[in-house]
Amino acid sequence: MAHTRTDDDDGPGDPLRLDKWLWAARFFKTRAIAVDAIAGGKVLFNGERAKPAREVHLGDEVRVRMGPYEHVLHVRLLTPRRGPARDAVLMYEETPDSLAARTRLAEQLKAASGLNPQAAWTESKKDRRDVRRMRGKG
Repeated sequence: MAHTRTDDDDGPGDPLRLDKWLWAARFFKTRAIAVDAIAGGKVLFNGERAKPAREVHLGDEVRVRMGPYEHVLHVRLLTPRRGPARDAVLMYEETPDSLAARTRLAEQLKAASGLNPQAAWTESKKDRRDVRRMRGKG
C-alpha cells in the first residue's frame, strides 16, 4: 500500500511552503491571509516576489511588510505547526538594521500623532449628552 504525502508529514527542518511558514511564525492569523499578502507583493522571498507554494529553507531571507513596518528576517527553524508566540519567535531572526528601522519609524509615528490634538480624544456618551443639552435638544 503506497503512502501519500500530506502536509502533516513535514518534520522540523524539511522544506516548508512560504505561506505555511508565515502562518506558523505568527505573522498572519490564517494561511489565507498569508496567501493574499504574498500575492499582493507584501512578502519578498530572497529579494523577489514569490508564490505561496515556494519552498522555504533554513537561511533564506523573507521581507514582510505589515502596514508602515517592514520586517527583514532570516529563517532559523522550519516547523509546520503553529505554536505559542514564544516558540514562533525562534523560527526567525530579524536583522539589526530592520529592528532599528522599525523602532525609528515607530518613534516618528508616535511623535507625529502628538501634533494632532484629537488623536487621543474620543467622545464619550456623557460628552454627547452634554453637547445635546447645550444645543437645547435634550
